[in-house]
Amino acid sequence: MAKILLSADSTCDISGELLERTGAQLMPLHIILDDKSYEDGVNITPDEIYANFRETGKLPKTSAINTKEYVDQFRPYVEQGYEVIHINLGAAISSSYQNCVAAAQVLPGIYPINSCNLSSGSGHLVIEAAQRIKAGLPAKEIAEELKALVPKCHASFVIDKLDFLKAGGRCSTLAMLGANLLQIKPSIYVNNQDGSMTVGKKYRGKLEKVLVTYVHDKLSEYENIRHQRIFITHGGIGQQYIDIVREELERLHYFDEIFIERASCTISSHCGPGTLGILFMTE
Repeated sequence: MAKILLSADSTCDISGELLERTGAQLMPLHIILDDKSYEDGVNITPDEIYANFRETGKLPKTSAINTKEYVDQFRPYVEQGYEVIHINLGAAISSSYQNCVAAAQVLPGIYPINSCNLSSGSGHLVIEAAQRIKAGLPAKEIAEELKALVPKCHASFVIDKLDFLKAGGRCSTLAMLGANLLQIKPSIYVNNQDGSMTVGKKYRGKLEKVLVTYVHDKLSEYENIRHQRIFITHGGIGQQYIDIVREELERLHYFDEIFIERASCTISSHCGPGTLGILFMTE
């Protein structure tokens, strides 16, 4: 059987037992805070980013994995006879994919996958890749199948407060104050054709009610939802809101497994703690 290393950007937002199940190695993006560079999820946490924001009003900058880092990471495996499948953060969001493609021109047997997605939306591809590696498929075939699955991974989020979007220059002060005053909670969805993000439905009301409506809205958009799994991924939201969404999903009996994940530093720094999304696949 061919030797295959499964690798992914840290932004795939899978962790713990599930990450162990896949056997994937995560490569951290960079978090630049107060002129110091940190590795996403290695030596900085989302809560530390939030604490700094509350104290200073400033958000960190995020930086892609560069080509040399990919080459340095993969070279020892290639020299041992491995091929590498790497799941990248969407190319519309980060240059990590292009940098990984450049690394693949230096080393043989590297298969970068542009997830056209973020967070656990690309995490689905990590799981799908792990299943195919376990089944003994060759790396090239796995890469082709993963590319076909990219438009079947669906990611969206509801944002409670727009403070982080405003601080990151993604909305105006007036829009933030108006949305917060009127309890408007926008949904953001990822275009899985190119990885860009778009504002979707704008909900109004208390978050607990908005989240239930959001769940029904997203699931009703598709007739061919895959039942194997769904992610509830959040930026550090209160447990009561996670429970509301999990219990609603359990009541609907859509999915065999419901995974709850905390978003990585890169994702969290752009959306803030009051963010929650459901991420699933279609056939």
